[in-house]
Amino acid sequence: MPIQIKICGLSTPKTIEAAVGAGATHVGLVHFDRSPRHVSLDDAARLRRLVPSSVKAVVLLVNADVKTTGNVIEQVKPDVIQFHGKETPEWIELVRTKSGVETWRALGVKDRDTLFNSRRFEGAVDRLLFDAPAKKLPGGNGETFRWELLADFEHRIPWGLAGGLTPDNVADAIRATGTELVDASSGLESAPGVKDVDKIAAFCEAARNT
Repeated sequence: MPIQIKICGLSTPKTIEAAVGAGATHVGLVHFDRSPRHVSLDDAARLRRLVPSSVKAVVLLVNADVKTTGNVIEQVKPDVIQFHGKETPEWIELVRTKSGVETWRALGVKDRDTLFNSRRFEGAVDRLLFDAPAKKLPGGNGETFRWELLADFEHRIPWGLAGGLTPDNVADAIRATGTELVDASSGLESAPGVKDVDKIAAFCEAARNT
């Protein structure tokens, strides 16, 4: 199966166009005001309308309340909601059931126990996204983790890989983990929150050619 590629933290029409043109299968919009990649709901809705039907639009939320989550679903109409905080399996399953929107849950991988504990999301999410452990921000910190933890784990839920991925290391990451989806954000920037279209193109090319 061809590798799936998510470019996250996009905030301008130019970078949406660059990601789609480079072959990304998913584009991510961050709605979390502490992030340098944050976009308002109005801006997210405008950017989402630029995404062709062949590409999935993902909105990233962090511990959003019921009202915010509902507003995202109603106004932005994402294909996927990515939960990147402390959201429980029960809450995510409720959102998925009520909205019909695909749901992902990001998890910071500290050790092997994280992977075993991730099984509590079985039946509640459509995909897990394994990331580096949270710091000041829950994601987008530009750090990798020990990819070898994933290599021989018995995955029961579709999953993807995030955390410090760049055009220079994505091929190694795919080979080391066997992931079917890669997700990059800060590794494709010239400054926090500022995506570099050349890095987006290079990342997609490196991932596709692995």
